[in-house]
Amino acid sequence: MQLNDQRDIKADVATVWAAILDADVLQACIPGCESLTGNPEDGFEAVVTQKVGPVKARFAGAVRLSELDAPRSLRMSGEGKGGAAGFAKGGARVVLTPSEVGTLLAYHVEANVGGKLAQLGSRIIDGFAKKLADDFFARLQKAVEGEDAADADAAPELKKKGWLKRLIS
Repeated sequence: MQLNDQRDIKADVATVWAAILDADVLQACIPGCESLTGNPEDGFEAVVTQKVGPVKARFAGAVRLSELDAPRSLRMSGEGKGGAAGFAKGGARVVLTPSEVGTLLAYHVEANVGGKLAQLGSRIIDGFAKKLADDFFARLQKAVEGEDAADADAAPELKKKGWLKRLIS
């Protein structure tokens, strides 16, 4: 399964880049993520619970950031084993470019599954993978822009961005 999409994020490229490298932000952005430990240099260990069609599984795996070209692009890749449910692995190439709004985040996602998950059929798997990628990048956008992005537009000098606001407050 492959997916290409993009999002306009109301923050500068450096802020978006810092959010992508932050373990707390990544944990909050990965749907179903129970824990995420590690760092960008050595990689992260994650535990994620997902329900795909009738199959619910708890995946333990790794998330790696590679091909870092700060603050322009990187590759995120992950692989998890869900016991009898099978395995899932995939990655995303993320490119950040300045835009009129702030940052244009473009991504190309690839995903593969095996075991019971693969038996569900490509329509279910493709739909789930698209939803998972969309959810991740929507959560990242929300984390960077903050809960009250509309209010921040009205008085930007008074508001801090999402994850940065939580660190400072």
